[in-house]
Amino acid sequence: MTHPQKTVEKSAVRQTTVTESVAWIDRIPRPVAMVLLMVIFLLLWQLVYELRLISPIILSTPLETIYDLFYVGKNILSGDYMLVALWVTTQEVLLGFAIAIALGFLLGLLVGETAFGERAVLPYLVAINAMPKVAFAPLFVSWLGFGIASKVALSSFIAIFPVIVGTAAGLHATDENERMLFRTMGATRWQTLVKLKLPTGMPHFFAGLKNAAVLVVVGAVVGEFLGGGKGFGELIRVAASQLNTPRVFSLIIYLSFLGLATFWAVIWLQHKLVFWHKETVAEQTFE
Repeated sequence: MTHPQKTVEKSAVRQTTVTESVAWIDRIPRPVAMVLLMVIFLLLWQLVYELRLISPIILSTPLETIYDLFYVGKNILSGDYMLVALWVTTQEVLLGFAIAIALGFLLGLLVGETAFGERAVLPYLVAINAMPKVAFAPLFVSWLGFGIASKVALSSFIAIFPVIVGTAAGLHATDENERMLFRTMGATRWQTLVKLKLPTGMPHFFAGLKNAAVLVVVGAVVGEFLGGGKGFGELIRVAASQLNTPRVFSLIIYLSFLGLATFWAVIWLQHKLVFWHKETVAEQTFE
């Protein structure tokens, strides 16, 4: 015979238990969902072409773009001029990223660790960040010439601000009780910075690096658009002037691969250095 009190308790548990229903779209496996999304995008692209919503002169078909992707890839693998152009853009991205990391980290330390940096330097950094940074490209070209230096300067200039913000935010992310504990134990300001604030702030620092890894490619390409050069940005400019839309699309896709590689390198480094912190978006994207 079932006890009435136990029956009431089981009924109460069933009533208070919350079960979250999963939508059917969320049950689709990730590879299948990505393939379906790509197929839908290509079909819509082809439909726009067939309906002549955009002039065929400036809009290629998906098949033409895919064919040109293979052509560009073959040119790169053969060591032809596109490989040289890709290497030039890669150098601009890597050098600009390195400068942005070094200067951004130092400025972030100044802003996040000193009252002078927070009160005097930070307002100027915010004002500069609010400016349209692409408009500085002609100035960098006139100051540094049409070579690689102006592109590196522009790419680092565009990418430096997320690094500054990430570093400063990381320094302020430490708990007040932890800082008080270090002061109680007689730790110096340098010891507190190295052993507490920097390790605790590493996730914020790498969050800034991820944003910078994408922006640095934008800066390099914009610099080539406005200041000439021998990289992929110049190839895109020439192809666009010739209304060679498939070539423009294919070059942009290969540039996105360069940005993804830089972004992925930052995530790999974060896995190695900040292994105790679990990301929710970036890791799910690349695992």
